[in-house]
Amino acid sequence: MKWLFSVFLCAFTYSVSLAQTYTLDHYLEVAQSNSPLLKDLKNQIASSKLDSMRLRAGLKPQVTGTGAGLYSPVINGYGYSGAITNVHTLNALVGVNQQLIGRNYLNSQLAAITLQQDSLLNASQLSERDLKKTVIGQYITAYGSFQQLQFSKKVVELLTEEEDVLKKLTRNNVYRQSDYLAFLVTLKQQQIQLLQASIQYKTDYTTLNYISGIADTSMIALSEPQLQRAVLSDYSNSIFFQKYKLDSIRLANSNRLIDFSYKPKANVFAEGGYNSDFMGQAYKNWGTAFGFGVTVPIYDGGQRKLLHKKIQLEEETRLNYRAFFSVQYRQQIAQLNQQITETEKLFSQINEQIKYTESLIKVDTQLMQTGDLKIADLILAINNYLNIKNLLTQTTVSKMQLINQLNYWNK
Repeated sequence: MKWLFSVFLCAFTYSVSLAQTYTLDHYLEVAQSNSPLLKDLKNQIASSKLDSMRLRAGLKPQVTGTGAGLYSPVINGYGYSGAITNVHTLNALVGVNQQLIGRNYLNSQLAAITLQQDSLLNASQLSERDLKKTVIGQYITAYGSFQQLQFSKKVVELLTEEEDVLKKLTRNNVYRQSDYLAFLVTLKQQQIQLLQASIQYKTDYTTLNYISGIADTSMIALSEPQLQRAVLSDYSNSIFFQKYKLDSIRLANSNRLIDFSYKPKANVFAEGGYNSDFMGQAYKNWGTAFGFGVTVPIYDGGQRKLLHKKIQLEEETRLNYRAFFSVQYRQQIAQLNQQITETEKLFSQINEQIKYTESLIKVDTQLMQTGDLKIADLILAINNYLNIKNLLTQTTVSKMQLINQLNYWNK
């Protein structure tokens, strides 16, 4: 069993140690380049720009060509009335239609498209922030598992060395067989924990690759994430509040578009070509025609007021959501800052405890050489050391996760 475990330990250590070390920036870059959602939003923004160009193109003169031919035969007096069908007709026309629209109305229509672009850009920025938060969070989790694996490996190596020493002392009747077996149980427990730590790291690392869109199962060592606690600027300029600003502008523009839709509309048109019923001199039936059209809204049953009322209700809803989110935002930031500060206070105490336990283990191993140590005391010291180191890893990961959550709001 010991031989098999040693082979596994050496193989795993070899695979990780020879692998390339990746940083957090690498996974963030890959995740953003692989994200189909970010690509989709980018294409939607590009499509929205085309809508603006299409609107401008639609306001230019529209030229269309039409053609039609008809022949209605009358046989032995049976057939359609010639007075209605003209028996045979042919036309081939080119028409030009120009819609007349005011500059203010055009600007409002263009503003609606621009607001759509800004909303898509804001959604893209928020999606990018969500993706970065998710990737950083999983990277921290995987890094914590990797640190736990490295620590478990060192502990097993230390206990293995002490086991060899204790075995010799037991053979020389310095310690009892029961003492050696008690220590061996502790070693076996740590070997099992090392196997569990390796499985956990593989799971967390694979999840990191999955989130980032990386198809790779090789084991890569992770470097420590360099996270700095952000100092948040004025929250009103944050991208998280940009949505409410854009909604306010959009609703105001919608009111203007409603008013413009009730103003008179006009267009001019012209056409020219060939249009003949072949009843006379058909070669002379080339001509042209032109005219204009005007539409004036008179009464709509009060729909205009109802549309403005709907916009007003949307504005009230927007204000309610914004006020509620403002309270949540400030509370979240205050809570995260408080948790980070309280977590940082633990490190000095934890490091001090680690220093004491390391010194105690060092003294115990020296006393073991002379047989002046109770093995139960050494086992207790090792367990205390394991617990405090695990607490250090957990506290470090917890602090990084809190900083990640705080930094998420810093834009």
